[in-house]
Amino acid sequence: MTLTVTADVRETVAGLRRDVARLHGELTRYALVVWTAGNVSARVPGHDLMVIKPSGVSYDDLTPENMVVCDLHGRVVEGEHAPSSDTDAQAYVYREMPHVGGVVHTHSTYATAWASRGEPIPCVLTMMADEFGGAVPVGPFALIGDDSIGRGIVETLRVSRSPAVLMRNHGVFTVGRDARAAVKAAVMCEDVARTVHIARQLGEPLAIGQSDVDSLFDRYQNVYGQR
Repeated sequence: MTLTVTADVRETVAGLRRDVARLHGELTRYALVVWTAGNVSARVPGHDLMVIKPSGVSYDDLTPENMVVCDLHGRVVEGEHAPSSDTDAQAYVYREMPHVGGVVHTHSTYATAWASRGEPIPCVLTMMADEFGGAVPVGPFALIGDDSIGRGIVETLRVSRSPAVLMRNHGVFTVGRDARAAVKAAVMCEDVARTVHIARQLGEPLAIGQSDVDSLFDRYQNVYGQR
């Protein structure tokens, strides 16, 4: 049976509609998407619901009101638009990874170039160790339209500390404790993909030792910033 947005969760859903609509502006701000491609979604905490971008709607036209609420099987619960074509995939991620509160998909240029080659981005920058805990991994090729992409995302990220995965021949998917964290991971993924690509034009980048990667990751995740 499809869920409904009950009175006790309506205020939370309204806030997530605003957050998800606003965060799409970060995708265009950092040039991670073109036209209507890409999306941001957020889990509704404590409920089997998610808020996601409508399919094929211009970024300029996105509003809190036209975000779509779905259950975690991709069925529309509330909204006048069809949800993103990635809804089933992202719903699968939320079902299988309960710690994930936000998912982002982009076709950002440099990261997607790595995805087109089926090649992980090697950990040769301290910022990569900080955010990704190692290389940015590559997930399997999967067709759009059902939960196949979600299965590939989960399969790949379950054995990686990275919040980002390059889905082969497709693009970038990132996860986070909330939608903002997933957007941050998408921004940083494109930045390191570009830098490592440029470094390769100059020669072979130098890898960072595993113990140093572990130390950097621990510091950034547990000490860096305001607590």
